[in-house]
Amino acid sequence: MDADGDRFDVVVIGAGPAGAAAALAARRAGAGVLLLDRAAFPRDKPCGDGIAPHALDVAAELGVTGLADGYAPVPALRLVGPGGGAVARPHARAAYTIPRTVFDRRLVDAAVRAGAVLRRHTVRRVEDRGDYAVLDGEIRAGAVVGADGAYSLVRKALGHAPNGPGHLALAIRGYAPAPGLPPEQRIVTTAAGWPAYAWAFPIGDGRANVGYGEVLRGRALTRAHLLDRLAALLPDVDTAAATELRAHHLPLSTHRPPPARGRLLLAGDALSLINPFTGEGIFYAVLSGALAGAAAAHGDSPAGRYRAALRDRLGRHLRHSRVAAALSSRRWIVDAAVRAADRHQRVFDDLIELGLGDGRLTARTLGSITLATAGASRRT
Repeated sequence: MDADGDRFDVVVIGAGPAGAAAALAARRAGAGVLLLDRAAFPRDKPCGDGIAPHALDVAAELGVTGLADGYAPVPALRLVGPGGGAVARPHARAAYTIPRTVFDRRLVDAAVRAGAVLRRHTVRRVEDRGDYAVLDGEIRAGAVVGADGAYSLVRKALGHAPNGPGHLALAIRGYAPAPGLPPEQRIVTTAAGWPAYAWAFPIGDGRANVGYGEVLRGRALTRAHLLDRLAALLPDVDTAAATELRAHHLPLSTHRPPPARGRLLLAGDALSLINPFTGEGIFYAVLSGALAGAAAAHGDSPAGRYRAALRDRLGRHLRHSRVAAALSSRRWIVDAAVRAADRHQRVFDDLIELGLGDGRLTARTLGSITLATAGASRRT
């Protein structure tokens, strides 16, 4: 970084989990880092607030611990299939529900402690000039990590449009009083508007993060529709008393742009890294941000380094999750998967790894789902 403060080895746009992880990884590689966000922290981000242990693992590799301090682990998950069947089993490793106002601020604070310069700034223009990039005509960067969300400016600068119908979901999230909810994360899928589901994730303070979302298919979804579906799928939660209701788009990983070119790299939602079935994005964000930040810290071929790292770390998983998304477009397959998971803890664990981490479609899971499908056919 130059003494005048206008030149940095790495500039990260967006200080959410992907951006903060990118800043941390770049600082660990010795780079001078500028971290930009249009909002002041702490700030809210509409989200389910579910934090899988995999995200905490990546943060620990970056030297960050204590992100879950003060929040009790949620030991179990209940999944309700579109046909009404359900499975409730313990996680192999407990997950957490941590409001993004807290989780994101803790990651940003860790990046600042590591030496990243945090600045509130709305970026309007990004140019790749070959040997360096320029932001708004005044900030020079050796590389830029775009961690700036579903409608990323960096993604636009690379010539890629946002996700469209079929690869974009719309969800609404709020916080509802739920003192009687058991200590489990609940996902309730529904045949109406398929694929669609509601969730209720207890925080541990008498409230739950609740929400409903469905994949956009070319027709507008109203706020009233989202709230009606939320209430219908969570009848034991006082969703009418929910506060901080905000809607947001989820760019699904079934349609991703190329992750990088030249001096510009994409991470998190900007790269459409949202699991197409569970809507999980925090693990993807922290991991892709860490990989992007490490690649950006190298002056030679940051895009090539990032593409290779992302392919090695997530390539196979993303191919499997795309296949799983295609299979789950058939409701009866999801119902069979729920039955198989209810019978076998190992199948449940495999599905959790695929939906919340970097797992794959294993032969035992596919076999168990096939058997569950055949069993249902015989009964009917």
